[in-house]
Amino acid sequence: MGTTWLCFLSSSLAIRPYQSRAFTKEGTFTPQIEGAAVDKNGNLYAVSFGQKETIGRVTPDGVSSLFVNMPKGSTANGIRFNRRDEMFVADYTGHKVLKITPEGKISVFADEPKMNQPNDLAIMDNDILFASDPNWKEGTGQLWRINKDGKTELLEKNMGTTNGIEVSPDQTRLYVNETKQLRVWVYDLNSKGEVSHKRLLHQFSDGGLDGMRSDIMGNLYITRWGKGEVVKMSPEGKILKTIRLIGQQPTNIDFGGQDGRTGFVTIADKGNIETFQVEHPGRSWKMRHRAKNAN
Repeated sequence: MGTTWLCFLSSSLAIRPYQSRAFTKEGTFTPQIEGAAVDKNGNLYAVSFGQKETIGRVTPDGVSSLFVNMPKGSTANGIRFNRRDEMFVADYTGHKVLKITPEGKISVFADEPKMNQPNDLAIMDNDILFASDPNWKEGTGQLWRINKDGKTELLEKNMGTTNGIEVSPDQTRLYVNETKQLRVWVYDLNSKGEVSHKRLLHQFSDGGLDGMRSDIMGNLYITRWGKGEVVKMSPEGKILKTIRLIGQQPTNIDFGGQDGRTGFVTIADKGNIETFQVEHPGRSWKMRHRAKNAN
């Protein structure tokens, strides 16, 4: 047993690893709850706090409050932070990606009418963004890159219902899943955000796929809509662990806590957030923590 795992066990004696529990009260959020992103101060953000067109903030000790109301015509879904703690939000009714400052000032970062309904976001360490873009009615989807100047580029069309999306810790891979087709794809990725060599990483046989995040070891944590679980998958596509949840409809996940080993999952059928402990810190937590210590 390695030193990292021993430290993990010793710091989590009160809570069994991978055992999920409620973090916020049921019904605090609507069934449209999504987002799941933690800022550098440990606050968790999720959409649809109290009503649909909002973003809520939950402090590290579980106190929930309204962060912002969305602009008219905009509805938030996936959320990501960059190293400067600026929030990027997939606006699926506005066909945009919005940027929100830590003070709550909202601006349009990218406006792309050709988007179906941008769903989830991934971000590289150099701030290049990627957006999944499903067409739920048709069962199809697209994949977009959003460059640092807000310009968009369509990377692929005619995919399945693209949803969860993530960048590997070493920035050399982009992962995208398809909710209805139950597939997880992986692309090679370079520093310019260019993708190549698409191949199938894993094919599921039932349930649904939704949000997806990586830990610092490159393992993927994938929310399984309708299955009431999160699966931990190796970079090679092997399922390492199945984490049972209380709710049945997990939508997204991110990592935070003092050491980055606390998983937070948004739950649609409960309108709340569940939490569990993991072995390795989240990739995005590591990026934010590194930036915070540099300031």
